[in-house]
Amino acid sequence: MEFHNLYNHQFARIAVGVPLCRVADPVFNAAQTLALMQQADQASAAVVAFPELGLSAYSCDDLFHQRALLDACEQALAELLKASETLMSIAIVGLPLRIDQRLFNCAVALYRGRLLAVWPKTYLPNYAEFYEARQFNAASELLSQQIELLGQSVPLGSDVLVEVQDLPGLVLHCEICEDVWTPIPPSSFAALAGATVLVNLSASNVTVGKANYRRQLVSQQSARCLAAYVYTSAGAGESSTDLAWDGQALICENGETLVESQRYQRESQLIVADVDLERLSRERMRQSSFGASVGVHQQALQAFRRVEVALAPPRETVLPLQRRVERFPYVPAERSRRDERCEEVFSIQVQALVQRLQSSGIGKLVIGISGGLDSTHALLVAARAMDRMGLPRTQIIGVTMPGFATSTRTRDQAWRLMQTIGCEAREIDIRPSCTQMLKDLGHPYAQGQAVYDVTFENVQAGERTSHLFRLANHLGALVLGTGDLSELALGWCTYGVGDHMSHYNVNASVPKTLIQYLVRWVAETGQLGAATASEVLLDILATEISPELVPGQALQSTESHIGRYELQDFNLFYTLRHGYAPAKIAFLALQAWGDRQRGDWPDGEHVQRNEYELAEIKRVLGIFVRRFFQGSQFKRSCVPNAPKVGSGGSLSPRGDWRAPSDGEASVWLADLQRIPA
Repeated sequence: MEFHNLYNHQFARIAVGVPLCRVADPVFNAAQTLALMQQADQASAAVVAFPELGLSAYSCDDLFHQRALLDACEQALAELLKASETLMSIAIVGLPLRIDQRLFNCAVALYRGRLLAVWPKTYLPNYAEFYEARQFNAASELLSQQIELLGQSVPLGSDVLVEVQDLPGLVLHCEICEDVWTPIPPSSFAALAGATVLVNLSASNVTVGKANYRRQLVSQQSARCLAAYVYTSAGAGESSTDLAWDGQALICENGETLVESQRYQRESQLIVADVDLERLSRERMRQSSFGASVGVHQQALQAFRRVEVALAPPRETVLPLQRRVERFPYVPAERSRRDERCEEVFSIQVQALVQRLQSSGIGKLVIGISGGLDSTHALLVAARAMDRMGLPRTQIIGVTMPGFATSTRTRDQAWRLMQTIGCEAREIDIRPSCTQMLKDLGHPYAQGQAVYDVTFENVQAGERTSHLFRLANHLGALVLGTGDLSELALGWCTYGVGDHMSHYNVNASVPKTLIQYLVRWVAETGQLGAATASEVLLDILATEISPELVPGQALQSTESHIGRYELQDFNLFYTLRHGYAPAKIAFLALQAWGDRQRGDWPDGEHVQRNEYELAEIKRVLGIFVRRFFQGSQFKRSCVPNAPKVGSGGSLSPRGDWRAPSDGEASVWLADLQRIPA
């Protein structure tokens, strides 16, 4: 398998053409269409779609009743059909067709000299500036299910699907313009019948505000249908007698716009995007309501007919993904969207904590403050929760608990943070109790030996949590947990009465990369009011992530042991949210993190613009696979209550992730070996 080829990772390249046209000039229009078909072929696109009535132009009005124009359109189709013999893409073009002594507005799919399907327009607009019923008949008025066209017998109707046999998951359906503006578009039934790529050949003149409405319409239809929706409309050359045209074309996937054309262009253009067929299939499997909808409409769906075709896409060559893959899937790259995300996540956490305090009748919190990221953010949430409840922040008891390797920097940051927040601040030195426990265990450290094993580390983590729980008992308070989603995924937390236990945890479904931005957002937007708060928060953000459990080291770096969190959060997102196998995750990671110039890092000078070669991506992914699938589930099986904050998922055994504690990682490790070393 050629690892660097998109077709080997269940993607399909889709193209949309917006050709320059001339009204009632099929020869010219066919030439423009063919040029774009050839461009799509050069781009290795599986499918290319063109506008409604593109071979004639949409704005012909009563010229559609002229035989010369209709004959010329069929001749233009014949020329495209002949030219398609050497092209790899399935082309879908629009033209008027005479069927059973009536005229229909049709879309025709052609591939390598074969006519695959003819889809007539289902709904004809006959209001405002539209008078299509004057020239055309609706699909419901068809008598035939086959059409004899250019010497071929072709399936005809809105109930035809084109299935690509050698691209699993690529099933095409086409509707025309007004069809998607109706309460129940034909594409909705097609999606339930199995279509994954829904094509719309449109003309759609432009008026003020219409472009944005089209974006919403197309995006939402792709989301409702759990499909890719491919939309093309007429551009330059259509008649301006009473209308104007902007040539808006879109490719959306499950609610996300992958690419959009440049509007108001005076020349032909082609847009291309790679659709993730596996994502669509998995979303349909995951969302039980999709299957339930199939059951409700089963009788109608059984009437759909399938046309099979083999595409033979190039698989042995390097064909990089032509699709934006965010480096930080949990963190929007655009500043305004990121601020909106941070505000929403913060509000969810605060609301959940307020509800827990009110329902328990307890108005006090105990929280361990390390001077690091996670406990800092949990304290910020706690402070805002107290504000919302009208309680003083002194109802929060912050406790810093220096151990054998606590640095002066983090201890100082913990104290500065607590003082700035205005909570009750305490310090408990855990070294005496840890020394006593190590002595009770007969550990070599108690006899003066520098043995810093997992027992030595976990005694400290366990002592901290034990102190917090007993202090909460003493004060009538709840222990607020601080561990985040990334740590739970990797098992980077001490089991039992350790650092993944609490009475309630506000961070358990927030990944490390997002927590970094949440803390920065609080600092930059002055959420806590005090100017000094921003200073200490920025200092904490600049501190290397470390458990600080082993003395005698310059720095005990977490990421040197478990891999960079920015990569591990990437791995987590595509494992948890989409269920992808390791080889595909690595392919996507290389697209996002590979060594090349990119402009989609989250805004801000503080962002580290790291780049990773495939070997490092594979190494870190290997750590993730072993820790996530085989080493850590028993810890996640007993996590405390915590609010889910995002669609990226949580690891609660009561929510998004339910897995056996003794499962094997062998199939994921085997797939990992498909990644070139």
